[in-house]
Amino acid sequence: MKIVLIAGSNRRNATSTQLLKYMADTLGSQGADTALINLYDHPLPLYAPDDETLDENAAFLIRSVDEADAIVLGTPEYHGSISGALKNALDYLGSNEFLGKPVLSVSSSGGAVGVSSLTHLQAIVRNLHGLNSPEWLSLGGNARQFAADGSPADSGVKQRVARALDTLVSLTRVLRPTSNVKSSEVRV
Repeated sequence: MKIVLIAGSNRRNATSTQLLKYMADTLGSQGADTALINLYDHPLPLYAPDDETLDENAAFLIRSVDEADAIVLGTPEYHGSISGALKNALDYLGSNEFLGKPVLSVSSSGGAVGVSSLTHLQAIVRNLHGLNSPEWLSLGGNARQFAADGSPADSGVKQRVARALDTLVSLTRVLRPTSNVKSSEVRV
């Protein structure tokens, strides 16, 4: 199973990016083929639909999402919505890349939780013809702490991540049965 995770922050060591790194490691340990696209390390030019040339990062993004069986979108919550960096990345993509693919939405917020950004992400996914996972995940406040090994410091967060990833993997198995999906559940 190929899962692409797009970390939509342009802040070094953003907690939303740390969470996606942990998720990629967890999925990888279960046999999934993962690709983490960190928009901080691989920024994209501002999307311009009239520009027919793609830079290297944009071409890699499009190709990775196109080849994926499932997608995880991660964002910090800025002013009640997703980051501009993630929105710009999603503007490069369309239904050709998302059609029928399960998508897990993830956020990190300085407040209690980032539900507004998750709602916005799910609306975008619907417009791209992706299929929203029934789970979503938002870290807020003190839940945004990570241990030195990159894992969430809070055991409750680890359980929430495991449940969200298990749901994504199960949904992918049902929707994309030819994707060479392992039959084991995701465990942390």
